[in-house]
Amino acid sequence: MLNQFGNIPRYVPGLTGIITGPFIHGSLQHYLSNIFPLCIFSYLLLQYGIHRYLLVTVWITLLTGILVWLFARSATHIGVSGVVYGYFGYLLLAGFLSRKIKLMIISLVVGFFYGGLIFGVLPSSPYVSWESHLFGFISGLVAARLWAKPRV
Repeated sequence: MLNQFGNIPRYVPGLTGIITGPFIHGSLQHYLSNIFPLCIFSYLLLQYGIHRYLLVTVWITLLTGILVWLFARSATHIGVSGVVYGYFGYLLLAGFLSRKIKLMIISLVVGFFYGGLIFGVLPSSPYVSWESHLFGFISGLVAARLWAKPRV
């Protein structure tokens, strides 16, 4: 019913899905599988400050959505997992780039407990948007490269 608001690649009306797609889920199970890591990663990302959290969230949401719209297979892409994977990528790399012990520990903990997420960037099921996972992860890595280094 709400899938029409998903991100539909290379379909001009589907452009709205760049913004609305992350808010739509196909089922309660889909929602729950996204909300728990989203909350945990949000909390960890907030250790960088609210401004950085908002900046990284907007960046990941927009860049992931645009890349999915441009390059993903023809399907309706819904769910916030692209943002989750973006946070995952950011948290893995940003701590080391920051050179701050507390943030490096966060990177290690995320890598240890959630490292298996990396396999989600590979095609596995026709109903899973691995493209959102891949582009989200890349967007998070780029965000870390852009904003995680200490200011000199």
